[in-house]
Amino acid sequence: MRSTKAASAVERLKERSGNDDYVLVRNADETFQLLDRSGAEPVPVGERLPLDEFVAFVKTLGPQTVQRRTKSDIAFEKQLVRKK
Repeated sequence: MRSTKAASAVERLKERSGNDDYVLVRNADETFQLLDRSGAEPVPVGERLPLDEFVAFVKTLGPQTVQRRTKSDIAFEKQLVRKK
């Protein structure tokens, strides 16, 4: 199922934001839309988008997680800078 990628993006958004009221809607024209059901009526968040654009849009919402960087990662980045 192609919507697995979109569903995973919405699940990650729910975890980041702490809002379990986000819902993924797949439309008949193969577009995806995000709804917020926290109120009395669902409120569309954004517009209908194709799969890849929808996933990119959902990644920009909510608080962003900071990627972990190990000592090895930092040392490797320093080496890359020196070689340029």
